[in-house]
Amino acid sequence: MSFKDILGQEKQKSVLSRSLERDRIAHAYLFHGIRGIGKFETARVFARALNCLTLTGDACDVCSSCRKSLAGNHADITEIRPDGAFIKMAAIRELQHQIQFRPYEGKRRVFLIDEAERMNGPSANALLKTLEEPGAGNVLILVSSSPHGLPRTIPSRCQPLRFDPLRDDMISAFLASRHSIDSARADLIAAASGGSLEKALEMLQEGYHTRKNDLIARIAACLERKDPADFFSLPVLFGENRQEIIGKLHILETWYRDMLVTREKGPPGTLIHPDLADRTENMSLKFSTRSILSAIDAVRRAREAVEQNGNRQLTLESMLFKLVAI
Repeated sequence: MSFKDILGQEKQKSVLSRSLERDRIAHAYLFHGIRGIGKFETARVFARALNCLTLTGDACDVCSSCRKSLAGNHADITEIRPDGAFIKMAAIRELQHQIQFRPYEGKRRVFLIDEAERMNGPSANALLKTLEEPGAGNVLILVSSSPHGLPRTIPSRCQPLRFDPLRDDMISAFLASRHSIDSARADLIAAASGGSLEKALEMLQEGYHTRKNDLIARIAACLERKDPADFFSLPVLFGENRQEIIGKLHILETWYRDMLVTREKGPPGTLIHPDLADRTENMSLKFSTRSILSAIDAVRRAREAVEQNGNRQLTLESMLFKLVAI
């Protein structure tokens, strides 16, 4: 995979390609933007291009260096990911150990840190010292969907590169061509994805609509009863996995958005969840526009808190009580 194979992000790819051609490489980068828009894949291509033996502005994917990187066994390219909930101190210590040495076989040693916002306190503090003195021939690429979850001192020592949500037409065309679905369904999924290809692909998974309908049915029933006691049983519906919770909060947020569109007599065909249109219309009659806007804000704040590694149980309970009180 080279830059041309990455969906969208033309400006970002151009910035990186020019820096390669001019050999003006920063010691540390922060690739940030919402999940599922190609940040980490771009980081991987950039890491390969930094060590490519053939091209100067991209990765060729043919030379021995690129082939080793694609196979995941390049001695000078290291990927660091969360171990459980956090990126732990042991991973950063290993990085600090490796960064002391010259590249083994490539031009530069490259360290990719995915979901960098999930470093715990000691890990972040240790990385900060490395960012201040990374040493010649080393490049660190931090990738984050929630850069506000990083200590401020870390982004200030990196060259930031913001990645944009993908356009709906890009996602729709990708789904139609790669997954053989009709254009109308592809357009619908793209509109519901919020610019994230990852979310769009999740919606294609078997069981997605069943899980979505179950979540909305339970929430709607509790909203109609207006009994706060009902909501004690609801947090379990969101699951325990961080990404699962974020995904279901996105469903809830977009359902309230549909409720707002329905109440305000929005144009036909603009619902993100048209399969829930009857339930959505019924619920929209029970709330004022102001109440629906307050609900959207409550769900959005909960999603952002979970993205920033806030206490999931307390965050969900707080949000649900706000919803039932609206």
